[in-house]
Amino acid sequence: MSPAAKPSPATVTQPSDREVRTERIFNATRERVWKAMTDPALVAQWWGRGNTLVIERLEVQRGGHWRFVEHTPDGQHGFEGRFREVTPPERMVRTFEWDGMPGHVIVESTMLEDLGDGRTKVITLSLFHTTEERDGMVQSGMTEGMNQSYVALDKVLAALG
Repeated sequence: MSPAAKPSPATVTQPSDREVRTERIFNATRERVWKAMTDPALVAQWWGRGNTLVIERLEVQRGGHWRFVEHTPDGQHGFEGRFREVTPPERMVRTFEWDGMPGHVIVESTMLEDLGDGRTKVITLSLFHTTEERDGMVQSGMTEGMNQSYVALDKVLAALG
């Protein structure tokens, strides 16, 4: 894929009754994608889909806490969790919780696969506590929001050179 080529949206599947798997290829090295996913100044530029995002904490280490607050026209939305595993630049596992539904915790495993040609495939497997929680997240517009964030991430990666 040339740098000018428009990236495809993420592929989203449901491999089991409690999981959502997403895959997306980025036109950047694995190290650049890792940096954009773990550097607070860079995350703030893409994670909020164009909304202001305040990174309150981003401790990328086992047991480390992360918390982001997105400021949207309809108010503030807080997201947070803890890192369970961090293996730079290839894998991170963290919990994910939204302030609007406390106690509903998702476990996200993200793998960065070096495709060997300057591109990286990002695979995220989200494990929900119940099928109903998974279905609720899918129906909430998760895929659309994720694709908006990934388009913003493409821009951040291009600016990193």
